[in-house]
Amino acid sequence: MIDKSVPYIEIIMRRNSGLPLPVCPLPKGYSFKMYEPGNEKDWAQIESSVDEFDSYEEALEYFTEEFIPYKAELMRRCIFVKAPDGELVGNAMAWWAYVGQRRHPLVHWVAVKPNQQGKGLGKALTAEVVRLMTVTDGDGIFYLGTQTTSYKAVGIYEWAGFFISDEKDILGHKNDKYEEAVALIKSLRNS
Repeated sequence: MIDKSVPYIEIIMRRNSGLPLPVCPLPKGYSFKMYEPGNEKDWAQIESSVDEFDSYEEALEYFTEEFIPYKAELMRRCIFVKAPDGELVGNAMAWWAYVGQRRHPLVHWVAVKPNQQGKGLGKALTAEVVRLMTVTDGDGIFYLGTQTTSYKAVGIYEWAGFFISDEKDILGHKNDKYEEAVALIKSLRNS
């Protein structure tokens, strides 16, 4: 969940090749499920529940414009966590971002519904999406865009082998507030 009381600073995280894959099983009764047509509604519910969008409709419109044109890729790259009752409660994407002509593998849109947080689903989902990235894109450098308002998730990403990168002009972001973001994350962890 986004903590809007924290100043917003974009963060670029990087995971280098050659690292062991993180492992974290889902709790009993939970399972992973790949995207199927119609799951865009579930994605919009999950993402709007964690305040990534102001409304479900805005999230659904974003998904429809950005991802529906890539249906075949969605079916291999968009993963959900399914609760024991069948509800989809988390999602992540093994996606990409273009910068000029270069395509960068990108862990994207990792989220767990607030009422399901604290069960280890985010950690298990992150481990699974990193594994999925190695299947879809090979063992290379992966990126992840996040922000200081999601500082709790930064710790999960670090556990999975990512680090806050000081690279400039990556993934279409200037990343010119690296030092400020690192200092803020550190202060939040110490408070």
